[in-house]
Amino acid sequence: MLTRDAAEVKPPRPVHNTFYRGGLSMWAWVAQRVSGMVIYVFLLVHVADNLTLRVSPAAYDEVIHTYKTLIMGIGEIGLVAAILGHGFNGIRIVILDFWSKGIEKSKLMLWIVVVLWVLAMIPFVIRHLSHYI
Repeated sequence: MLTRDAAEVKPPRPVHNTFYRGGLSMWAWVAQRVSGMVIYVFLLVHVADNLTLRVSPAAYDEVIHTYKTLIMGIGEIGLVAAILGHGFNGIRIVILDFWSKGIEKSKLMLWIVVVLWVLAMIPFVIRHLSHYI
């Protein structure tokens, strides 16, 4: 009978009994929460900059002028990326909740979300950056 050294024996890999531990589904869960917070912060800033119009039209014009810079343009790309990702992934989550085969098709649906997100972002980024070039 062959024997192995104790150093060669690897402990068994732990089995997770929940859906969100590790892997792509966990990262989709994290991305959903992060994108939701990004959108929330944007909405707060958007309300605040619109309130400057009540204080002073000149101040409002100055704020709007700063939004026409390349850095803010890149930030707007990030915002649209967060909104599209949040929306597409939200639809996936609804399907997971209400479709009996949702969990077993979760990885496929996540890849569909990623492909749709990329297909939507490419023309937006090209069009949006054309204003700055």
